Amino acid sequence: MMRLYIFVVAIILFTACKSDNEPPKGIIKPDKMQAILWDVIKANAFTNEFIKKDSSKNLSEENVKLQQQIFTIHKVTKSDFYTSYDYYKSNAPLFKKMLDSMIAQGERNKYTKPVATEGQ
Repeated sequence: MMRLYIFVVAIILFTACKSDNEPPKGIIKPDKMQAILWDVIKANAFTNEFIKKDSSKNLSEENVKLQQQIFTIHKVTKSDFYTSYDYYKSNAPLFKKMLDSMIAQGERNKYTKPVATEGQ
């Protein structure tokens, strides 16, 4: 009887300690998702700021190529990314936390650009 009691208490403690912020299986973890999303946003900005000036290029195709390069670098599939993106969009607190962190990172990067030294 004591073993059953210990087992039940252990199960309760295990499930109580599980983080509500932990995404379900098959969803990219928040830190990795943030890095991928950051790169996707930068790729979209690059497409809209620079590639669109080249009238011989198709913006959609170029954007798809850039995104595929990003997914390859981060070792995820397009499907994994968009499934995870939909999950985070539907989970407002997690998505807000991720976006706030990205904004803070962008602000830090803006003010910490490396300074060129003489001879470079």
